[in-house]
Amino acid sequence: MDRLEAFERMLADLQARLAATEERMQALRAQGKEKSVTFRQLMGEKLQLQAMLELYRVYGLL
Repeated sequence: MDRLEAFERMLADLQARLAATEERMQALRAQGKEKSVTFRQLMGEKLQLQAMLELYRVYGLL
């Protein structure tokens, strides 16, 4: 696998993980569990994934 292919796989994975995390958070919101530990952990993960994707944007890769 070359570097470009690895980058594309990583980008797709990050985007998929962000979407899945947001879906899980939405389900917890629907249950009124915005203050649960799980929701807060997911929020931390979401922020981390968004920060990684923002770095791609800063470097002109997105």
